[in-house]
Amino acid sequence: MLVSASFLSSKYPPDDLKKLNETDVDYIHVDIMDGKFVKNKTMPFREMKNIYKFTDKRLDVHLMVNKPEKYIPLYAELNTEFITFHLESCDDIIENLELIKSYGIKCGLAIKPNTEVKELVPYLSLLDIILVMSVEPGMGGQKFIKETEKKIEELRILLKEYKSEALINIDGGINNRTKKETKLSDIVTAGSYIIKSNNFQEKIDSLR
Repeated sequence: MLVSASFLSSKYPPDDLKKLNETDVDYIHVDIMDGKFVKNKTMPFREMKNIYKFTDKRLDVHLMVNKPEKYIPLYAELNTEFITFHLESCDDIIENLELIKSYGIKCGLAIKPNTEVKELVPYLSLLDIILVMSVEPGMGGQKFIKETEKKIEELRILLKEYKSEALINIDGGINNRTKKETKLSDIVTAGSYIIKSNNFQEKIDSLR
């Protein structure tokens, strides 16, 4: 199991990013919120672009924004592996997926807990990754929604049916207890479970 660590709940991002850089975590999950698609808002790009000063880990960028096309070129400048935006956020899905790919970056779609996996079908041929939210997007520290396990099963069947090799990433409420409900995924994204602990590596190991 690959692990992506979110620092959304961090009180001291530079310090926590340095500590994460000393672990074997696979990705740093970068949550971007515009205060419109979700209520909360994260730091502007002029600050976020300095992330390279604290970590050289590959980035897994999650755009919770209404206009992903404004943010894609910015985050394409960083050490980014994936850029994912929400299926529910805009109408220009294909255009934005192709924009991400034009930068040589892997593209993905995220879906909220109430969005059915079948809504991804028109875009499966373009996707490198699918981010399944196991909490409502926009805030760290929430509890894992149990119905997510069934959703992962449905998505795995769908990917097989359409011969898609897209990775499945699960985000929200991930810890050593809920990980068993994500066993059919490829990546788990954990935030508070890692960041609020005294031993980042120990928590990361417990999720693999």
